Amino acid sequence: MQIHVVQRGQSLYGIARAYGTSVANIADANEIPDPSRLVVGQALVIPIDGSYHLVQPGESLYIIARRYGLSVNELAAANGLSVTATLQIGQRLRIPSKPKPTIDVLLYVEPRTPVAQSMIDEVRNRVDSLTYLAMFSYQVKRDGSLEAPSIDDIPAIASAAGTANALVVSNLENYAFNADLAHAIFTNDAAQNQLFGNIIQIANEVGYRDVHFDFELLRPEDRELYNQFLRKARERLHAAGLQLSTAVAPKASDVTTGIYGAHDYAAHGRYADFVALMTYEWGYMYSEPQAVSPINAVRSVVEYATSVIPRDKIMLGQNLYGYDWSRPYPTEGGEAAKAVSPQQAIAIALRENVEIQYDYQAQAPFFQYYDEDGVYHEVWFEDARSIQAKFDLIKQFNLRGIMYWKLGLAFPQNWLLLNDNFTIRKIS
Repeated sequence: MQIHVVQRGQSLYGIARAYGTSVANIADANEIPDPSRLVVGQALVIPIDGSYHLVQPGESLYIIARRYGLSVNELAAANGLSVTATLQIGQRLRIPSKPKPTIDVLLYVEPRTPVAQSMIDEVRNRVDSLTYLAMFSYQVKRDGSLEAPSIDDIPAIASAAGTANALVVSNLENYAFNADLAHAIFTNDAAQNQLFGNIIQIANEVGYRDVHFDFELLRPEDRELYNQFLRKARERLHAAGLQLSTAVAPKASDVTTGIYGAHDYAAHGRYADFVALMTYEWGYMYSEPQAVSPINAVRSVVEYATSVIPRDKIMLGQNLYGYDWSRPYPTEGGEAAKAVSPQQAIAIALRENVEIQYDYQAQAPFFQYYDEDGVYHEVWFEDARSIQAKFDLIKQFNLRGIMYWKLGLAFPQNWLLLNDNFTIRKIS
């Protein structure tokens, strides 16, 4: 696979010709509605065997080899060049492929009632690229009972594809994470025993393999109570032949105060079979415009996580969405930003005839526009370049895999690059 960023004056025909493929192949791979219309700055995945690098001013074989984790000899040999060869600007170099690491992939699915056929179709489209499909969510009640989501035949579709189903347990109440609800469970042994029994029963009935606790916005003083809850959960669930996993807030150090304080990375690393880092939402509905998962902030969380959690237990969290902010921003008393999929973001840029820019520090695309009422908008989202940066991080830190929030947000480039970068583990 090759990532190509559309330049001014380029057409899909010319791009296809340059890479020796067809317009239809590129349009289908990137789900381009009208192949005659591209956005300047749009990142395309070119579905070809292998990848290439176009030499930029000042680049040498050494610089390019280091960028791709190769030796100069490897890069030179792949292109029939001497290691001392002088490169020409615009020269196309083949980047030799390396063995693909095997990772786990978890994707949350959040069905509504009734479950839409479009969601079932999307599940069918994605299960081959998943290790786990996580059903969000079974909402815990104060007595240890669970309110189940509508699941239709989604678990059966996943199982048929060799994808393990995960039962997500949350402290959601009235559409919001509730710290008091979690505290009531943490301090009531009878409710905990009831909860664990209910989880095991549902898991056996539906066919869940993993139990995934997503308890958020907890009281920081409940940190040790949550740890002990997870310890007891591990004992009960493992005895029943089930895995235990957790989702944790993004922390770059062992913060013990505030809304992230109750998530003890080291304890989760001890008790959980794997831990999903929620490395997103720096830019969120009520923030000022910015990248949702800027690479430097994500890297800081990974660096801390790997210092206290075994790497083979860590899943990097990844958003499949961006936001469209308008002025006044939420921080200025304005409306909340609107969530957009990467495909929707590109459609907006096309409609408004604006160029997509790229923040290389955050490793994220963005653009600005004025709507028909003269209101200023700023959109940050994900593209092939930003997701490849996250894949490179997974490889660099040798993490267990990646977790996505959530199914139903169109981002075809992600799935192409995911399968090009990794072998997806299936649980036998």
